[in-house]
Amino acid sequence: MSVTTVKSFPEAVARPRASLAVAMLGFFVVALDAQIVNVALPEIRNDFGGGLSGLQWIVTGYTLMFSALQLFAGTFSDRVGARRAYGIGMILFTVASMACGFSPSLPALIAGRVLQGIGAAMITPTSLALIREAFHDPARRGRAIVYWGLGGSVAAAAGPVLGGILTQLDWRLIFFVNLPVGVAALLVLSRVAPSPHILLTFAICVASAAVFVAAQARGSHPMIPLDLFRSRAVSTALIVAGVTMAAFYGVVFLQSLYFQQERGASALETGLLFLPMTGLVALLNPLVARFAERFGRIVAIVSGQLLMAAGLASLCLLPGNAPTLLVAFLMVPVGVGGSFTVPPIIALILDHLPAELAGTASGAVNTARQLGGSLGVAIFGAALAGQDFMAGLRINLSITALLLLVLVAVSLPLRHAQQSRH
Repeated sequence: MSVTTVKSFPEAVARPRASLAVAMLGFFVVALDAQIVNVALPEIRNDFGGGLSGLQWIVTGYTLMFSALQLFAGTFSDRVGARRAYGIGMILFTVASMACGFSPSLPALIAGRVLQGIGAAMITPTSLALIREAFHDPARRGRAIVYWGLGGSVAAAAGPVLGGILTQLDWRLIFFVNLPVGVAALLVLSRVAPSPHILLTFAICVASAAVFVAAQARGSHPMIPLDLFRSRAVSTALIVAGVTMAAFYGVVFLQSLYFQQERGASALETGLLFLPMTGLVALLNPLVARFAERFGRIVAIVSGQLLMAAGLASLCLLPGNAPTLLVAFLMVPVGVGGSFTVPPIIALILDHLPAELAGTASGAVNTARQLGGSLGVAIFGAALAGQDFMAGLRINLSITALLLLVLVAVSLPLRHAQQSRH
């Protein structure tokens, strides 16, 4: 794998605190937008009409573009610098949020969500690239990634509740809330030192996945080095990242509909029912770094998978008329399990690539995560079509739980490989 030369600079010049603050704000607003919309879906349908497919596109229009452009955004970041790429993404995301808030119809709203997804795709890998540039020590970088994840966890905790509150007033406010966060992120970004100038070329865009893979395999400057996937640890981590996000996004999508359509809860009540899951994630997130440092990243990842599988299985076994508070309590392992997998996965992948390809590494892992989230919503929604809601819900939850258990068996042997690596 050929790597171009990069100019190094002292960590003091990188202003790590400003870089971390910008990264956390970026992940916060991106994760907030993914969560805050779900509880507003029934109200949006009341205003604009459209069936289940229309609601799915409000979610997947965002997550699909988010996942599709992660690799491009990572490579773009490596070429022009993480700071500049982040700024472009945040401006686009903020403007698109305003367009969503003023959208006059469902197609216009979906178009705005697509633009938001493009902006989010620029923000996420560049936020991690800023961390990689600012924190050279692996231990400090691992802790910084956990704090980056904390920004998303806080958004996940606040999103459903804030979405419920704002939807009681006007669902359009869930998009306008992004504006002050975007402005704050851009102001803090001005304090971040410029990224090192990296001489990379873009891989030629191709029309199909097969041509893309062939170009990456033969090109001297690939958008994503295929050598990355020869590492069993990295390949497994990417698969786990995708399945984990499919489970989390799918559960949030389904349970939002379950609480409001099947149990008659309001948007605010639905947001509050998500609070035990999302709130505990935010509280436990800082402990993930300590757990991973003590027991190893693979143990943290496997523990998270087992927790998620247990939560999904418990939800699957519940009767349809179970108390809503019990349902909310059994959603907690799904969220907590996700929080134990994401930071260790990101740290593991970043450790397998040099600093000058931090954007590419971030793009790879976030592509896997967001593609998993997009597929989760799409597949979970498709399984509901044409059958009883509870039957479709149980099918989705049970299959995902079994898949997570299979990945546990695949992940466990990686512990020995990690120990030999160190």
